Amino acid sequence: MAKVPAADNTLRVLSHLASRRGPVAAASIASALGLPRSSVYHLLTVMRERGYVVHYPEDGLYGLGLAAYELSGGYLRQAPIARLGHPLITALVDRVGENAHLATLHGRDVIYVIEERAPGRPSLVSDEGVRLPAHLTATGRAILAALPRPQVRALYPNRGAFATYGAGGAEWTSLRLKAELERTRARGYAVEDDEITPGLSSVAVVARDHLNLPAAAVAVTFEGERRDQTWRREQVTPLRAVAATLSARLHPARS
Repeated sequence: MAKVPAADNTLRVLSHLASRRGPVAAASIASALGLPRSSVYHLLTVMRERGYVVHYPEDGLYGLGLAAYELSGGYLRQAPIARLGHPLITALVDRVGENAHLATLHGRDVIYVIEERAPGRPSLVSDEGVRLPAHLTATGRAILAALPRPQVRALYPNRGAFATYGAGGAEWTSLRLKAELERTRARGYAVEDDEITPGLSSVAVVARDHLNLPAAAVAVTFEGERRDQTWRREQVTPLRAVAATLSARLHPARS
């Protein structure tokens, strides 16, 4: 793929600034990216004029500007995960003959972005826009298992962090969640049986972003008594294919 060096370097600088906890010096940007200081200063000057970068003269530091923040709002308004994921979930339903959905994490909840129902299959509570406790769902467990462990501990510091749903069941604790996520990591996919809707089960896998962090999770939901363990494991292959395609569409590999 042909590159435009100035454009490529501009985006590298913005990505670097977005990855920092606070403003940084131009010299540190140049060092981290392996760019000449003069080039970095020229790029920062243009981005500052356009509002993508803010200069803090007293500290000699640079940070992201309002225009960069507005880009994130545009990203959310255009709902790329839903647009890119919808045909993939539809094709998944056709392939496996069961309900399928795509969800993202928001705090301790998952939000269902896409819900596709197979003909003749039971209705689900996880309709588009519905929020459910992440630790109780297969999609939530798939995402939580892919998060850094310190982040999971921060989300669930004590028993009070575990929301309940429906009739509930065994009480959730940090130790129980840790064990569940360890099993999820070991098998490479998440499962859930009867914890959201009695009689229904789910299998889910995570779709990762360019930093290898979880961006979303895709799942199939089915009547548990109709599907044995062999069938459930077989669904992991098409689920992973959907997750990999979605990840590639959201974050194309750089050449």
